[in-house]
Amino acid sequence: MLKSTLSRRVEWGDCDPAGIVFNPQFFRWFDHGTTMLYEAAGWPKQEMLKRFDAAGCPLVDTRAVFKAPCRYGDDVEITTEIAEVKDRSFDIRHTLTLNGKLCVEGFETRVWTVKDPERGIKSAPIPAELVARFKGEG
Repeated sequence: MLKSTLSRRVEWGDCDPAGIVFNPQFFRWFDHGTTMLYEAAGWPKQEMLKRFDAAGCPLVDTRAVFKAPCRYGDDVEITTEIAEVKDRSFDIRHTLTLNGKLCVEGFETRVWTVKDPERGIKSAPIPAELVARFKGEG
């Protein structure tokens, strides 16, 4: 399956008054990781949506498991990978590590959507070419 890894230094503004990362920051980083995953598939998000005439990939489920804190100045790695591709949705797994130790594990489900004149958007089958890239076959 397709994956992408980013390195990031925890900055002062990422932290709460106790000096540890404020938990919503992880979700912001995970969302960025997902955007980079699309690029790893071969298309920046806007190009991917245009190429396949899609409306977007809205997030319909997300959660995280926090195992160890991250602090100001830590250099962390965030690996984002396709966990499963279904007909109209795909699951993503994020792992954030510090010196090889798992600190946070995040999960999300996104739905492939196209424009719909009545509802704005609706789910649609993920194009075969994109499925192949997500599975690391293309």
